[in-house]
Amino acid sequence: MTTQRTGIRGLRAVAAAGMGLVTGALATWTAQRHALDSLHTRIDSLEQDAQAQRQTNLAHQQRLHWELLSKAMDDPELAEVLDTYDGTVPPRKQRQFLFANALYTNAFCYYRMGNISREEFFGFARGILQNRVFREYWYATRPHRATLIDTSEEAEMGRMVDDLLRQLEETDIDEWWVVGEPPAE
Repeated sequence: MTTQRTGIRGLRAVAAAGMGLVTGALATWTAQRHALDSLHTRIDSLEQDAQAQRQTNLAHQQRLHWELLSKAMDDPELAEVLDTYDGTVPPRKQRQFLFANALYTNAFCYYRMGNISREEFFGFARGILQNRVFREYWYATRPHRATLIDTSEEAEMGRMVDDLLRQLEETDIDEWWVVGEPPAE
């Protein structure tokens, strides 16, 4: 009998130790899970902060871009600094090109910031391409866009506008607002 009781006590001790081990493991897992959840929350917060900072930086850069272009549009001597057309564009036309650049850059920045969708940007491009001066600007700056990194968002949007311009020129309908297929988001 004594041996039998000792065996049962031994089994109970092993079972109690096993339960203690399971309880400890469960407590450790719960604590680690809580720590991981806290880390995920912190990472999400940091990512949101980084996105907000990128938005602020883009807005600041857009404002600086406009200020620089405004100075060049107002002062022919400063506009000469931005003359990348080998003197083939008269000063008046160059100021118009600078303004066209400001319009396009503004729309592109709004798109990058998430203020307009890709479809809305496409609609803007379709409308602004109706302007003869903007089309001249777009053709004149084709070599500039060729220097962009091919996989960049700016290069992609430029190709989209190039394609839209080609479609607009090839169409024989007067309803320009239906030409081209808005890109998928």
